[in-house]
Amino acid sequence: MTGTGAAALQERLSIDRAACVELDGKDELAPFRDRFDLPQGLIYLDGNSLGAMPRTVPSALTEAATQGWGQQLIRSWNERDWHNLPLQAGDRLAGLLGAAPGEVLVGDSTSINLYKVLYAALSLRADRKTIISERNNFPTDLYVVQGMQRTLFPDHAMVLAEDGDDSVLSLLGTDTAVVSLSHVNYRTGRLRDMKRITQAAHANGALVVWDMCHSVGALAVDLNSAKVDFAVGCTYKYLNAGPGGPAWLYAAARHLPLVESPLTGWHGHRTPFAFDGTYAPAATIEKFRVGTPPILSYLPLLESLKIFQDLDMAKLRAKSLRLTDLFIELVDTELADFDFEVVTPRDHAERGSQVALTHDHGWPIMQALIDASVIGDFRAPDILRFGFTPLYVTHADVWDAAMTLADIMRSGRWREPRFAERKLVT
Repeated sequence: MTGTGAAALQERLSIDRAACVELDGKDELAPFRDRFDLPQGLIYLDGNSLGAMPRTVPSALTEAATQGWGQQLIRSWNERDWHNLPLQAGDRLAGLLGAAPGEVLVGDSTSINLYKVLYAALSLRADRKTIISERNNFPTDLYVVQGMQRTLFPDHAMVLAEDGDDSVLSLLGTDTAVVSLSHVNYRTGRLRDMKRITQAAHANGALVVWDMCHSVGALAVDLNSAKVDFAVGCTYKYLNAGPGGPAWLYAAARHLPLVESPLTGWHGHRTPFAFDGTYAPAATIEKFRVGTPPILSYLPLLESLKIFQDLDMAKLRAKSLRLTDLFIELVDTELADFDFEVVTPRDHAERGSQVALTHDHGWPIMQALIDASVIGDFRAPDILRFGFTPLYVTHADVWDAAMTLADIMRSGRWREPRFAERKLVT
């Protein structure tokens, strides 16, 4: 067992299923599993890609569709205050981010929000021409920078750090405008030291944009304590807002009077319903609004946030580390003969809430595992990803998943031709 508290966990579990079940019986977070609608007999380890559905979502959607849309129709924009949902949801989400009311806006997609805040940050450092990102960043984060270089900032250069935090710090200089990084790496699950990197960037006169897609809802975050400038993230992973759920952006209050959004849609106007022909941006976080919000997409997020309001994030994080410790140990012991490599850091301070394994035949192995009702996912070229959402994943789930994977490898079932067939979405 690895990391802090690992020896105690091994002693309690003795690495057998009965002890896992016993630990689940003492788990303070166990009741939260019943607040999600999960298929019977399925082990779901893909909440880092699409979170499970809160049980209250169907009734909330039905009520809004049949009563709000069906009966109240256009009146719902006022009577249900639909227009202000991006702000209301943002203020509720702010508590999970360590942000203040008025610093978070929910809407659009992560890619669009990254475009907005990256432009804002670069505009605040107009005399500097270097953007630091990371070689293994999520592709859209790199694509957005590349697009900005082609269209808006052709004289800017992007330099790429490696996975370690020291690599980022070594690239900082007097020409660094913005550092744009993922808090938790989507491939490996590596967790960066937000406070250390942000402080170092500020010491060099640069600003930082954090992509929080793989961390918010899985571990405690405190953007204001770290003095973060801007951040973005999605809501459909650990925040369980459903496929295509609205994303969010954070802009520190100290920057709001100074920044502009590059997307000047009518909802970002200071008086959108005056229908003025000349754009005048809102003075608040609403300046980052663009167009009409997809109201029904907000409702699953609001239902999920009701769950988080009853949650102690320190306990969530502790369970996350127990689950990932257990899985890593089982991979080390039960899969030692099958050429898997754990690429997720074993140090708790550097680990998110997923474990990533590499294998030359990762795709067919994962398809065989999914066929056996253990859901993870695959990232090219060779990564099998397993997300451990503490709200609904149990220690027994981890045990069963590892043993199922071991059985697939011993039997060679992953070699069946049907598992080699590639699919569009991985």
